[in-house]
Amino acid sequence: MGTRAHGERQLSGLAIDARGLSREFVREGTRLTAVDHIDLQLPRGAIFGFLGPNGAGKTTTIRLLLGLLEPTSGSVDVLGFDVRTQAAQIRERCGALLERDGLYDRLTAYENLQFFARAWHLPKEVRSARIRELLEHFGLWNRRNDPAGTWSRGMRQKLAIARALLHRPELVFLDEPTAGLDPAAAAALRDDLRALVRTEAVTVFLTTHNLAEAERVCDRIGILHSGKLRAVGTIDQLRSAAGSSIVNITGAGFTADRLAAVERATRVQIVEAHETALRATLPEPATAAPLVRALIEQGCDIEEVRRDTPTLEQLYLSLIGDTDAASAARGSADNRVHRGEEGL
Repeated sequence: MGTRAHGERQLSGLAIDARGLSREFVREGTRLTAVDHIDLQLPRGAIFGFLGPNGAGKTTTIRLLLGLLEPTSGSVDVLGFDVRTQAAQIRERCGALLERDGLYDRLTAYENLQFFARAWHLPKEVRSARIRELLEHFGLWNRRNDPAGTWSRGMRQKLAIARALLHRPELVFLDEPTAGLDPAAAAALRDDLRALVRTEAVTVFLTTHNLAEAERVCDRIGILHSGKLRAVGTIDQLRSAAGSSIVNITGAGFTADRLAAVERATRVQIVEAHETALRATLPEPATAAPLVRALIEQGCDIEEVRRDTPTLEQLYLSLIGDTDAASAARGSADNRVHRGEEGL
């Protein structure tokens, strides 16, 4: 992917084309790898979920894609532009809602968008129509004259996304856009994002720790851990690559010591449990029979066995392995039993 002349654009069906993308930092004489040889090809018009624990390298990756950091090695084109030589063109065509919403509390919603529209040099004759279009899309038009500082978090998030979309970007980066929202507001915002992809022909690069949300809204998923892209693809592709399935068992007597013995005997990972139900991961093409037999031998009573495809959360935990995030989600066997987790 050779370097192109300044301003020249290579038309591509890809919003992002990264190959061997890496970034290293030196701290106190120690070389640290924040992003480690990422390969990522993201088609246009998709919602991409970028998942990973804190410190995985997600923020560094976004800064690399926006041309705010230079790669240590590898190459990456964003919207057909090279991040090393054409970063300004990339940022002109991208929108971003990252750590802060960037809104001014004392300005009304309309005044906020007017300010940013001028900053983006939108022609005067199109500003008002574009602002109204976005505020109506997000259901905010009737509150346009209210100071942003008086709004709920959900309304502010919608206004901040409208700010990021003002100049009709081709690619938008959203960092935890539904964090802190109540379920109804989060669901409404997810619907808005889906509609925006259709109406604005925009590609969305989304980071979130809400795995259920990512499973519902994202067309493709990437899972980053310790700077490495562990998996990327659609949910079905990730399930196929995982080579495992989930078995749900109801019964009685699933105590911590019995489950620990079963895990040692069968090498099956029990991911959730309480005294009357458990959920375990089975490697393909293994059957549930050895697990059921081991539970019975330990004195458990079995009422029902049901095999399911893994959720994104289960795929995520299996891919990032024995990390703090996985431990926090699974807990110890004893904690699982006494916690009585819901949703099994």
